[in-house]
Amino acid sequence: PPPFPQLYFKTQFVFITHCQHICTPLLLNMARRLGCHLNQWCSRMCAIELDRRGDPVYFALNPNPPSYSERLGIHDFLDQGKGYSVHVSAGDRIQSARLYCELQNTLASQLPRTCSVWAMHAFQPDVDNSVIKGFFIQDAQDLPHTGGVLQDLVQRHRLDLCSYVPGEDGTQWWQWIWSQPDDKTMRVVHKYCIVAADIPEQHPSVLSIRNSVVFYSFEDAYTVLQECIEVIPESKEVLELADRCLHPKTRGDFPIIVIEGLDATGKTTLTQSLREALEGVLLRSPPACLSQWRARFDAEPPLIRRAFYALGNYITADQIARESMQAPVVVDRYWHSTAAYAIATEVSGKLENLPAPGSAEYRWPSDLLGPDLVVLLTVSPEERLRRFRGRGDDKTREEAELEANNLFRLKVEETYRRIGDPVCTIVDASPSREEVLQEVLQLVQSKFHV
Repeated sequence: PPPFPQLYFKTQFVFITHCQHICTPLLLNMARRLGCHLNQWCSRMCAIELDRRGDPVYFALNPNPPSYSERLGIHDFLDQGKGYSVHVSAGDRIQSARLYCELQNTLASQLPRTCSVWAMHAFQPDVDNSVIKGFFIQDAQDLPHTGGVLQDLVQRHRLDLCSYVPGEDGTQWWQWIWSQPDDKTMRVVHKYCIVAADIPEQHPSVLSIRNSVVFYSFEDAYTVLQECIEVIPESKEVLELADRCLHPKTRGDFPIIVIEGLDATGKTTLTQSLREALEGVLLRSPPACLSQWRARFDAEPPLIRRAFYALGNYITADQIARESMQAPVVVDRYWHSTAAYAIATEVSGKLENLPAPGSAEYRWPSDLLGPDLVVLLTVSPEERLRRFRGRGDDKTREEAELEANNLFRLKVEETYRRIGDPVCTIVDASPSREEVLQEVLQLVQSKFHV
């Protein structure tokens, strides 16, 4: 029998979103909880990431069908097999972020091979933090096992349900929203027609950057880890270290120089040589005091992982302020790296999908101690890859992505260039170590007269 007999159609599209409670009967309660989203739901657009390197497939919702019948590209896509979509849309943000990752892992490991899975967004165009993330699943053979996997997810988590059905003329698809009135009978309370949508000015993933993957104040990052204490006990120890940064210290008069760049561009070599030449102090971000917890937080969703590294910048800033009282300070990576990798990872698709130059996403946090000079080391992709393969170190997920994905590398580099105040001074790191050091020393001497 079909896994959802009450809502079964020969061809159907199921849209499942996170809700507050679930109890028996399963489907009735799931649908009842969907009512809290109805006021804004029709104002949302949807985007399916069929090609992570290109544009998503967009569509909108309308309570009234258009006066003319128009066959849309999304209709052809829905006709190709039975479809589902799993979304996390409400509730505690920590729980939602972790559930999203669990859903991703479950879908990847338990769905049959006949299924294809794509990232999907439901969002209000150009409205920050309006994105409901999810996954679109299409089963070309309509296997019962696919519905069984989703039903098991529904039973183990708190989810809402609505369905999509084809129109009678075969040229339209409808979204049917279900609810449970007082008589306990499951019935449709809203019907929305799938209609064409213009490509929005901003890619939907851009709407999820601020204070979700990039943090612009100490308080915003700190609050995320506060909310994690019950599920991630290590958060308490990280917060205890961060508490020292609640009252920022006055910086000294010695210059603060940050060296940035992709992996294998020569940052470690340059920072060590620069420290010796300036008789200064070398610091790194994230700081060594966080090393014992990095593997733990690297396994968490972006919201939690990025907040952890954001606090690392503030801890480093506290160290910079103290050390700059005594000597020049050289820093191996700082906020530029934290933001560049986060933005490039979050924004899917082509390079043009990045936030526009001058956007607020590129602005330095007002409460974070800024450097006097930021040097961005660059090398050709071929040279960087040669150096990277020669190191033999274990790779982080982002390092592996850099090696395998040229588009991701381009997005990271472009984000570095767009971050302003302070902007990056670009230095070609292809020449010998001594030549690169001398060029950076000339920059330091011209700026600080040392």
